[in-house]
Amino acid sequence: MPEGDSVWKLARRLDRQLTGRTVVRSDFRVPRLAARDVAGRVVVGHDTHGKHLLTRLTALDDSPAVTLHSHLRMDGSWTTTAPGKRVPARVMPDVRLVLAIDDGRTAHGIKLHDLDLVPTDDEHRLVGHLGPDPLRDDWDAEEAVRRLSADPTLPLVTALLDQRLMAGLGNLWANELAFLTGVSPWTPVGEVEVERLVGRAATMLHHSATVPQAYQVTTGSMWPGTDHWVTGRQRRGCLRCGTAVRVAAEVPGDAGNRRTWWCPRCQPGPGPEARRVAGRVA
Repeated sequence: MPEGDSVWKLARRLDRQLTGRTVVRSDFRVPRLAARDVAGRVVVGHDTHGKHLLTRLTALDDSPAVTLHSHLRMDGSWTTTAPGKRVPARVMPDVRLVLAIDDGRTAHGIKLHDLDLVPTDDEHRLVGHLGPDPLRDDWDAEEAVRRLSADPTLPLVTALLDQRLMAGLGNLWANELAFLTGVSPWTPVGEVEVERLVGRAATMLHHSATVPQAYQVTTGSMWPGTDHWVTGRQRRGCLRCGTAVRVAAEVPGDAGNRRTWWCPRCQPGPGPEARRVAGRVA
């Protein structure tokens, strides 16, 4: 599932494939950007903030440097095809952006969400609302602690999913961090040691993004079926104690109340009846 570590790894792959290359043709397949063109610009590199991907391109003639912003959400992706190759025909209706590169390869943005093209100096308009991100050079743990502690009544899982408080944690990490904290996902965040929570979250996200074969492994075990403590284990039981894992369905349209897994034995505390139903920033 695309989370902060997913997008960070994607950015590094796109850096290897596209950085330093010139765009020779662009095709934006979203109405708002249909008349825009980035042909002739050189790809400077890729940056991320939480789940947001920022592709930076050089200035061109009298036009300033620009940033292509995209959000993968649950189903977006990028793929690059070799010279003479095409993406499968079944995928073409979902292509939102095509960038032909000067070495003959073609980059395709598939099911991209929130696609924007802005002057690089205006990136803050798109990501300035986001909280500190452990995978960025400007990571500020103290600020993340401050933001997460601002509303001590907020359910833990909802606080972790709110990208305005700390960016990059998705549903997998929120569920697993609640388990490792030893409390119900709906425990008020003011009842947990937030500084320790932030440190653990940052370490796990960075490990997942940068260590080979450790991607989204939360238990330390890479054996199939043992990589998560509770997430997705409602048919297999808690990996620690074997108790039947419970699952609460998501609240439609509410990013702060996604599908939630928890072990009632290892994670005492309030149940899903304590959810705070309100939209959160994705």
